[in-house]
Amino acid sequence: MKLAMAYFYPGHEQKIQLAQQMGVDRAVVNVCIQKTPMPEEGRWNFTPFRDKVKALLEAGIKPEVVEGPTPLERTKLGLPGRDTEISAFCELLEVMDALDIRTVCYNWMPVIGWFRSRTDIPTRGGATVTGYCHRDMEDAPLTAYGRVSADRLWENLKYFLKAVVPHAERHGIRLAVHPDDPPVKMIRGIDRILISPDSLQKVVEMVPSDYSGITLCQGSVSASGVSVTETIERFARQNKIFFAHFRDIRGTAENFQETFHDNGQSDMYRCMKLYYKYGLDCCIRPDHVPTMPDEICSQPGYSVLGNLFAVGYMKGLMEAAKKETGGN
Repeated sequence: MKLAMAYFYPGHEQKIQLAQQMGVDRAVVNVCIQKTPMPEEGRWNFTPFRDKVKALLEAGIKPEVVEGPTPLERTKLGLPGRDTEISAFCELLEVMDALDIRTVCYNWMPVIGWFRSRTDIPTRGGATVTGYCHRDMEDAPLTAYGRVSADRLWENLKYFLKAVVPHAERHGIRLAVHPDDPPVKMIRGIDRILISPDSLQKVVEMVPSDYSGITLCQGSVSASGVSVTETIERFARQNKIFFAHFRDIRGTAENFQETFHDNGQSDMYRCMKLYYKYGLDCCIRPDHVPTMPDEICSQPGYSVLGNLFAVGYMKGLMEAAKKETGGN
């Protein structure tokens, strides 16, 4: 397992320095932030992405995963212009190949993406965390796209995979689908389809390939009400875990809040041991951390100080798990 930190938003200088100090020399990077549209001319400019990768490499940090690829909104919704998006995604795979970045994390949550109804829930010591309560959304209006059915989303996902899997195989890039977050059946008229381990299994079997697998997001799995450890074992046995998000929650899909990494409902050490037991060769990163008191954080869940605690906690678990299992 390779411990990484995410570099998604502007102003990475402090995080880079802290990563160097903590000995975290792997990175998860994005091409664009959530819901960025495709340019009118239909071509994506990869120069800023290449520059970000170059800057990290010069700092001694190797990007291993792209999380936040080129836009796929029209593809997810089956709208005109999806083939242009798919072409840009395939071009991204070619760029990743040239940069030796071997995993891309994508999701199938159109319009809304990962979502929280609350972002300032108090937790221990005055820190705050994000959470989701489905009751908060009961009177929320439909989006501009109206009802979007599960059948439509599955059909569009298959169209996407049939188009991109051959390119992923050609360039040696692993496609790691992320489960829906939160794993509820519908938000604002848009169905959510990747809300259980069985639905993730359906994805990896839809267009079978050694390069089609999953992102094991522990928080999403825990919220869905199934065993995180059993889910890790299920997909690790198939060699289908290409990337892992290490976080925890308390609650259920329809009412949960995120936690400090040592204060949730999952057995985090057992989870970590399983990654080593099965010899997984992939990146794992801390995900959705608390915001500390007096810290200015424009993106709840991605505070710098919260990551410091998470990385220290994870490094301890990783060292213990490696020694206990004899894994790598």
